[in-house]
Amino acid sequence: MASSDNPEVVGREVKDRDQKEDKKDDEKGGFLEKVKDFIHDIGEKIEETIGFGKPTADVTDIHVPHINLQKADIVVDVLIKNPNPIPIPLIDINYLIESDGRKLVSGLIPDAGTIHAHGSETVKIPICLIYDDIKNTYDDIKPGSIIPYRIKVDLIVDVPVFGRLTLPLEKTGEIPIPYKPDIDVEKIHFDKFSFEETIATLHLKLENKNDFDLGLNDLDYEVWLCDVSIGGAELTKSAKIKKNGISYIDIPITFRPKDCGSAVWDMIRGRGTGYSMKGNIHVDTPFGAMKLPISKEGAKLIKDHEIRAGSCNYSYAI
Repeated sequence: MASSDNPEVVGREVKDRDQKEDKKDDEKGGFLEKVKDFIHDIGEKIEETIGFGKPTADVTDIHVPHINLQKADIVVDVLIKNPNPIPIPLIDINYLIESDGRKLVSGLIPDAGTIHAHGSETVKIPICLIYDDIKNTYDDIKPGSIIPYRIKVDLIVDVPVFGRLTLPLEKTGEIPIPYKPDIDVEKIHFDKFSFEETIATLHLKLENKNDFDLGLNDLDYEVWLCDVSIGGAELTKSAKIKKNGISYIDIPITFRPKDCGSAVWDMIRGRGTGYSMKGNIHVDTPFGAMKLPISKEGAKLIKDHEIRAGSCNYSYAI
């Protein structure tokens, strides 16, 4: 009887073959592990000998160099330290700004430069927030509000021994969605009145519709009576407009009535005259300096009840 006809013999042959294959696998696995360990040891020795190490990064500052009603320019300063004896390339920078888990803007900066050997560099990441894009995408984000944000940055570097690495960074903060103030001319007070030169004071009402204070530093504007410009003037002193608050300021103005046609005379005779005011206010905010537009059109200036007979002291109100 052949051994192939004996079940016990066949079973032993299969078992022996399986054991040999398992032994080969074990030997193969053990060999691979030894190779991995060897490579790891070599890497550590190279790192110890030559001084290779993983770079580090940190967000050191976030500032807003420019902000207006249309957009906010944001610059993220990232300090990267390279402990290696050779320069390392900064391959890509991925960034994302989100608010309450919703994406506001994202982008990629390729080939962002090189970090010098045994050195550190501050990499500036410019980001632009377009307010119309945000408001068109998220209806609940209103002008004048302050929204929280989270900036996520991934720095991708290529380091010898370690290969390509991603350094993830995060930073949180707040950013405003500015809203232009509302302005009204409460009245005009004439201190000196003559054909050649008239000195007056504009009593202005400014309403701040933002959820943050405005520190008024300067005001550039022009005033028209009907379609005639009577010029503008500088702000004599600063003022603070509380968030969602109202402030009153006085602005001096000098002009020549004889150049204004019938507009001034209509106002003096009590007939009223249309006026408009356009310009900008320069303010300080918790988020940096801003230049916000102001405008008022279509109102009427009429003679106030305060007229001091026999003098050149007149007041006119809306």
